[in-house]
Amino acid sequence: MNNFITQESIDEVALKTDIIDLISEYVPLTQRGYDWWGCCPFHNEKTPSFKVSPDKKFYYCFGCHAKGSAINFVMEMEKLSYPESIEFLAKKYGVQLEYKENIDGAKRDDNTKLKEEYIDLYGRVSISFHYMLMETEAGKFALDYIMKRGITKDTLERFRLGYAPADRTWLKKFLLKKNYSNDFLKNSGLFSKNYPDIAFFSDRLMFPIFDRRGNVVAFGGRFLRGNSEKSPKYLNSGDLIQYKKGSTLYAFNFAKNSIREKKTVIFCEGYMDCIAYHQCGLTYAVAPLGTALTEEQIGLVKPFVNEILLSFDSDGAGQNATKRAIIMCRQQNITVRVIQLKGGKDPAEIMLNFGRKTLTDEVNGAILDSNYLLSKLLEVYPKNSPEGKAKASLDFFSYIDALQSDVQKDACLEQLGRTYGIDQEAIKKDYNNRGRLSKRIAKKENIAQGNAETLENIKLTAELRAVLTAITDNAGLFQQMRAEISSDDLDDPLAKKIFTIMEECFKNETFSVGTILNRCDDPNIKDLIIQSVQEYSEHAEKSVLDSINLIKRNSLERKRLNLLNEIQSLQDSVLTEDREKLKDILSQKVDIDKQIALLKG
Repeated sequence: MNNFITQESIDEVALKTDIIDLISEYVPLTQRGYDWWGCCPFHNEKTPSFKVSPDKKFYYCFGCHAKGSAINFVMEMEKLSYPESIEFLAKKYGVQLEYKENIDGAKRDDNTKLKEEYIDLYGRVSISFHYMLMETEAGKFALDYIMKRGITKDTLERFRLGYAPADRTWLKKFLLKKNYSNDFLKNSGLFSKNYPDIAFFSDRLMFPIFDRRGNVVAFGGRFLRGNSEKSPKYLNSGDLIQYKKGSTLYAFNFAKNSIREKKTVIFCEGYMDCIAYHQCGLTYAVAPLGTALTEEQIGLVKPFVNEILLSFDSDGAGQNATKRAIIMCRQQNITVRVIQLKGGKDPAEIMLNFGRKTLTDEVNGAILDSNYLLSKLLEVYPKNSPEGKAKASLDFFSYIDALQSDVQKDACLEQLGRTYGIDQEAIKKDYNNRGRLSKRIAKKENIAQGNAETLENIKLTAELRAVLTAITDNAGLFQQMRAEISSDDLDDPLAKKIFTIMEECFKNETFSVGTILNRCDDPNIKDLIIQSVQEYSEHAEKSVLDSINLIKRNSLERKRLNLLNEIQSLQDSVLTEDREKLKDILSQKVDIDKQIALLKG
């Protein structure tokens, strides 16, 4: 029977919703007289023009003219439908909704109910995992591991850390006994897609991932024992109906009040780093979830902060992540500082070895992003070399481009000049001609490396076109591609190189255009990727799938040719071992002929 929310229930939700309390979770508000004011969350502004009237239960922006009730606000901020927004507010303010039969055939959004059911499931599973860690012999080794890293029981309870049993069939049996259906569990993300009775997480330390309201919506699992070469260090839930990785921040539910009060946030590397910061009283730390930082994640904290502190690893990947995050934050006009951890490789190690004060001092000593970037450039490009000065300048110009203030741009160009001893007139001239300068340096590097190939004369083969197109659609198309072919199937060396980089990013769950570009050391490949992204077509999927078919066929044809050469070299031999080998090769050829015929047909 189809149902929808009664008008009486909608009226009760509207009556009980505290619009100031609600909007303050997203936008800092200041009271002026009867009304409250803040910067509008729907457009960029520095002077507050967003008014919330508690007596009218209404908001209005004098800048972009956004307006509405609490329900409208939730619809816009949480991207929910009208019924979903009512249910969101009902849950928040303790209203029991009533539904009535809808004779017009409209119905409550099935997705809303399904989301709630999966949120409930994940909450219950997290409690079970937590019990396994804290109370069972099976989880004792995981508990010993985490406590040896300095994490207290209070912190374990707060973040509800758990242990997924080594028996990969346990979870399914347990949940079936709790009357969950096979079909419901199959699509939950808790089990293998190919083997639905096998748990996705097993024998791992478990980190529940909470949404901003404190509901468990996903998991991350840390590898602790066994063959580390066969198991990734961290295994993370993929996108689910109740969870989108790129728009969620780990620990944001715990951190949001501190972020609002401090007007500052720490973006750190992962679960353990984030937990260490919180245990040391630095409760405004959050972490991206196994991916590079996204604009959506920055958008979650932007209404509350004046500055962002970055705390990523000091290795090459961490430095690339830091630079990319700096550019993204500066493009959104947010001040950035970088925490440089000197006492250990990560916050958890510093907390364990040196204590809370040392970690706090490291955070308080965070340096401005321009100082950080210039210090890293000095490690790569010597200041006494004309070539080094030119390359350092070009590298720093991408940061200058991200700045939103002309005054800031001028000040940072002066800072670059002082650091490298370059005349200001020369710097500004190069900055204004940075496009031509970039091409000139890239061409020199190609010649120096004995590589005369430039972007203009790279032959865009079907293989190269396919892998470039697969990048543009993020991980979706590449996932289809890698299921059908491997780098060994590719004949084009550039395509093979890019495919290998994509595979590394995919396995590390960091697949994005930005991370792929960061791993490329050839400026021509970078330009090819950027050009391909700019030329993205809605027919990308068909183009890639057609190319995969062609690549498979060409690969098989090459294998067939090699087999024919081997057959020719062995067919006159009278040695028994050669005759056996020939028999095996002929069998392989027959199999390849069948595969080629299927692809052609």
